[in-house]
Amino acid sequence: MLVGLANPLQQALVSIFSESPLETLEQNVDRALETITLQLHCDGVFVLTGSQSLDRLRTRNLYLKPQFAKGQQIRVWPLARMPFFRSLVRTPRLLNLPDVNTLPADAQAERALLRDWDVKSLLVLPPVVFGETRIALGAVNCSECCEWSEEFISEFNHAAVMIGSAMELTRIALSMLASEHKYCEVFNQLPLACALLDKYNQLTMLNKVALQTLPIQHGYDLFDMVREEEHAMLTDTLHVVREGVLGQAWCELPLKSIHQLAWLKLSFSQISGDKDTLVMIAEDVSEKYRLADELSFHANYDALTGLPNRLHFEALLENLLHAHDDMPICVAFLDLDQFQVINNISGHQAGDKLLCQVALRLKQLVRKGDIVARLGGDEFGILMHYCNVDSAKQIAKRICTQLANHEFIWEGRSHNVSVSMGIAKLDKKAADIYTVMSQADAACRLAKDQGRNGWHLYSASDPKMNRLYTEMMASVDIVGALALNQFELYFQSIVPLNREESGLHLEILLRMVQANGTIVSPAIFLPAAERYNLASKVDLWVIDNLLKWGGCHLDIWQQLDLVSVNLSATSLGDFEFMNWLEMRLMAEPELVDKLCIEITETAAVSQLEQATKLLDILRPLNCKLALDDFGAGFSSFAYLKRLNVDFVKVDGQFVVNICEDSADQAIVKSICQLGQDMGFDVVAEFVESQDIGRKLQTLGVDYAQGYAINKPIRLAELTSGLSRPWLEKRETFAAYPQL
Repeated sequence: MLVGLANPLQQALVSIFSESPLETLEQNVDRALETITLQLHCDGVFVLTGSQSLDRLRTRNLYLKPQFAKGQQIRVWPLARMPFFRSLVRTPRLLNLPDVNTLPADAQAERALLRDWDVKSLLVLPPVVFGETRIALGAVNCSECCEWSEEFISEFNHAAVMIGSAMELTRIALSMLASEHKYCEVFNQLPLACALLDKYNQLTMLNKVALQTLPIQHGYDLFDMVREEEHAMLTDTLHVVREGVLGQAWCELPLKSIHQLAWLKLSFSQISGDKDTLVMIAEDVSEKYRLADELSFHANYDALTGLPNRLHFEALLENLLHAHDDMPICVAFLDLDQFQVINNISGHQAGDKLLCQVALRLKQLVRKGDIVARLGGDEFGILMHYCNVDSAKQIAKRICTQLANHEFIWEGRSHNVSVSMGIAKLDKKAADIYTVMSQADAACRLAKDQGRNGWHLYSASDPKMNRLYTEMMASVDIVGALALNQFELYFQSIVPLNREESGLHLEILLRMVQANGTIVSPAIFLPAAERYNLASKVDLWVIDNLLKWGGCHLDIWQQLDLVSVNLSATSLGDFEFMNWLEMRLMAEPELVDKLCIEITETAAVSQLEQATKLLDILRPLNCKLALDDFGAGFSSFAYLKRLNVDFVKVDGQFVVNICEDSADQAIVKSICQLGQDMGFDVVAEFVESQDIGRKLQTLGVDYAQGYAINKPIRLAELTSGLSRPWLEKRETFAAYPQL
């Protein structure tokens, strides 16, 4: 009865499923089951769905001929939930029961149900899987028991494939609709302005934020949103994305607006499989550019006076240095005289007010086109374009005269105002701008040294000017050496003259090593460090690196008798440095008892309170204190009572000629007697011969130091802390100490 029915059934099913869109295909499954029932001459067809193994089954669709339905809810068929049937269909095989009475005794529940539905024969095909859809198609006969033929099973299989395909297509379509809906929801809920851009650069879809924040609508041309001069950048950005050079690209452009100029960051990326349509995200970056403009102003201009700052001044000077013309240029540096006095008497508000007044007056006193800048503190700079030396002198004279007549009154108190001014001519052959800046600064400092309220022109032939310039350049070298760790520790031995000591007594010295290996004399960089407030930084480097060396060479350090290190007068008055020194020494209990801190007599007398505080730091740590350059400038011994020093180093001027000069002998002898009475040891510097050493020995000097003993040696070369006697062996001391 089945011959020739295959094609009509397939055609009927194709017709049924082709009548509806994909998302509603499954609604036609019931019609398909009815058609299968009628065409294959069975009494009912059902669809089971479940997990991949079909161990969790449910009846998805069921059709029975009306005479067998008995008015029951045909979709509720509990057979799929019964244990024997579930276990029977778990394995992917054909379930062929021509007679349901052949069910085993443990399937009594299933047999009773099938009898209740008048089912005589049952057929369930092996499960078919399409994507995420898994179904098993079954057929029943209720009128009589029948054999399920191979032809029936074959056609039934074809029908199962078509139903499974229809169900999977429906699932996919619904999933895509859900995804699209979800995508649209997400797209609209994004906190950024988003849109789709077609190949004609028109906006085809905009989310809520885009519609609310951007002056655009659907179909708007993107290029109409930005200024014409920005079109090239926008075109290039779109091109690299559409051509696949980059998966995503962005540009920041000013938005064309009637009321204001806002900035947008436009990001573009391709949609997979559609290079003509791009996703655009627009982010408002106006605040970023506003802050950038504000930061640019603060980076280039002084907030107090509104003048260009040092950074901007140097940039302008750099451009002029490399300009390809012969325009004469002069640079001037100005310092307010006694500005700190005004700050101290009337307060910083008064000082700020004066700076603003001076800034305004300077702008009025220079020529049109000249640049006045505030370089920092009370320092100003002037950049004079097309200005020869004679013109610069006239400008300097006018400024000094006018500002000297400027009356500054604060809260009823009148202050005198004057400036010291230095001028230098810009040499286009100079390696950098800091040459002319240092020259102008040196000229300004010389004007201050000569009494203030005046100006000075830089001249390389002026010895005073040359000294100041050399010190300034050395200060620059010091800053670089500190940053690049270009200092190196040396030492010179201090030997006993009238006693024996097992360990060496060293004085730590400092050398600056330039990049080319040249050693810079401390006679050059130490005065510069004092003048330019760098001495405490240098002292910190020396003490820190000395203690690090001692920690790494503890065996040598423990052999040493004493290690002396100099402290500048600037460091003595530096509160932060002194706090650091105390904490640093306390952190090295194994090293500090070998330390001796040296300060000059001048520093001790001028800063007696600070020197006393230093002693308070050293005594609990068992450190020693030495007074250097003793006799160079003292007028009273009273400070010796307060300091209670351990060593006094006689200034070298009393030592170099001691063999011939009786006055020097008398002074040194009196210092030795003072040492015996007050309990300190005497050290003589500048010992340049053994004859001087023997003379000092007869006068009662305790220790000697100088080139006759040894020249400064790199601390890194010291291999032993043990000492040897000097004068007793009557030999030159070139080999001292043992390295």
